Amino acid sequence: MTLRIQSFSDYRTAYQRSVSNPEGFWEEIARTFTWKKPFTRVCDWDFAGPDVKWFSDGILNITENVLDRHLAENGHRTAIQWEPNDPSDERQSFTYRELHDEVCRVANGLKAQGIGKGDRVVLYMPMVPELLFAVLACARIGAIHSVVFAGFSAQALADRIQDAGAVAVLTADEVRRGAKRIPLKSVVDEALQQCDSVRTVWMFPSTGASVGWTAGRDVRWADAIDGMETQCPAEAMTAEDPLFILYTSGSTGKPKGVVHSHGGYMVYTAYSFINVFQYEASAGDVFWCTADIGWITGHSYLSYGPLLAGATQVMFEGVPTFPDVDRFWAACAHHGVTHFYTAPTAIRALMAHGDEPVQRHDLTRLKVLGTVGEPINDEAWHWYHRVVGREQCPVVDTFWQTETGGIMLSGLGELSPMKPGHAGLPLPGIQPVLLTAGGEEITEAGVEGHLCFKHPWPSIIRTTYGDHERCRQTYFAAHPGHYFTGDGAKRDADGMIRVIGRVDDVINVSGHRFGTAEIEEAINQANNVVESAVVGFPHEIKGQGICAFVVGTDAIDAAVAEEASESVVSAIGRVARPDRILVVPGLPKTRSGKIMRRILRKIAEGRSSELGDVSTLLNPEVVPQLVAAFEG
Repeated sequence: MTLRIQSFSDYRTAYQRSVSNPEGFWEEIARTFTWKKPFTRVCDWDFAGPDVKWFSDGILNITENVLDRHLAENGHRTAIQWEPNDPSDERQSFTYRELHDEVCRVANGLKAQGIGKGDRVVLYMPMVPELLFAVLACARIGAIHSVVFAGFSAQALADRIQDAGAVAVLTADEVRRGAKRIPLKSVVDEALQQCDSVRTVWMFPSTGASVGWTAGRDVRWADAIDGMETQCPAEAMTAEDPLFILYTSGSTGKPKGVVHSHGGYMVYTAYSFINVFQYEASAGDVFWCTADIGWITGHSYLSYGPLLAGATQVMFEGVPTFPDVDRFWAACAHHGVTHFYTAPTAIRALMAHGDEPVQRHDLTRLKVLGTVGEPINDEAWHWYHRVVGREQCPVVDTFWQTETGGIMLSGLGELSPMKPGHAGLPLPGIQPVLLTAGGEEITEAGVEGHLCFKHPWPSIIRTTYGDHERCRQTYFAAHPGHYFTGDGAKRDADGMIRVIGRVDDVINVSGHRFGTAEIEEAINQANNVVESAVVGFPHEIKGQGICAFVVGTDAIDAAVAEEASESVVSAIGRVARPDRILVVPGLPKTRSGKIMRRILRKIAEGRSSELGDVSTLLNPEVVPQLVAAFEG
């Protein structure tokens, strides 16, 4: 069978089949993959647990489907075209055969260090090919990979290493990000002062910078894989064995280790990739997802989904504006990109530089444009469609989460209708529902509700690592019998869904989620900070910015703000640095002592005229002072 839907009529047929007989639908798709032992059970599920299993008695290894099954007929096909940070540096290209061989060499190197099935391996690396080799090598031997974005601080890295109980860390000397260089190995060294589970650290020489060295623990990448065979048998894994842990922020301070499994994740990422993007390997299509592998988008639509489909894709080390603001478009032209997938933040930033940088380049091979990470505003959508896509390319506005594993709501390439600001229709197998806060289903159009899903799909989160109760409380407790996204949404008269944004204390900054509690905890560690409250506010580039209201000691306000800012950078990383820090005399509180973040949100959003009655507060006198601080 072909996995690719061919028309909108096909979509409607597939969707109806998928909701009337979910098991039969997914069984047919799953059997197109390579299994060491075919499954006999399709799905067992209970959202109360939660306890969800797909293809549970099947035995496989995802890398045999990513690599081995392509070798006989398409081993010569280009898998990865690597675009370095500096376009003057040498580009690299790997066929599926070459990718297989490199993955096996790294896999054998890991095994030689005593790393195997069930061990957790943290990867803290630049976007170089070796990162992809390492991700797949872990999967090859049954080790559980946990990629940490190479911008997080030593403390954030240590927290994730400790939570996972990682036995190894794979890193590099530095990461290049535009004109900047960030010392990764020194961050790892600092983090490991708090971690006693790590036995070995591999270091890849990305820039050739000198690094500190711990004898007996640290290993040079070249030495680790020297002499290793280019064949490595793929470890037999059950479909429900964990594939990776990826940490994501929530409404409490501690990051959650989202766990995905080998079988269901494989089936869904491949199916969603082929259909959302309408990708055709036989047509010579070239896919480019600009995301870092440190985030879920780089897992599902770079590391796994496209490779499962036998795609040729671009892997990018750099940033959109280095060395010039036309970098994305120059790379698209150079590699002949047909399918381009990026974040609204990047689109808005590049839109600010006008049409000319786009028009310098031949982008006529582009077929499909995609956005990911947050809802895209109408203005950016129209610019993307008109200028980048020449009004010839559909824009697929994809909604999904780390926890969903793959795209849930989206157009299907050129097959389905598109509407600016709307993610669109559910993929086959996905059953969305809008609920009131009290759990009543909303059926009428144009009414905002909580976006939930009422039936599992193969790549749904299995657990939060080491704390299954947290998984239940976060995603399944608010609306029993449903998975709750934490987002609000509306449905129009045509069934198109528009995602509004978070309904909990999570801020989406350039597609990266941060819990307000996590940032507040970091700010409160600063010497001259008494307490703080963090809220999101509209940001023309990032989508949401971070605004921190900080109560300081008797120190001067500038010093308090600087200490608060640096404390966030130290605890989490620069990516979470607040956009605005307001040092204020107090925070609005109820008489029971609860901070009224609703008031702070409205102030930060410039809606201070909509605060309503504040007389019931414990300290109503502080409100005009907060408004003055914000507007001053």
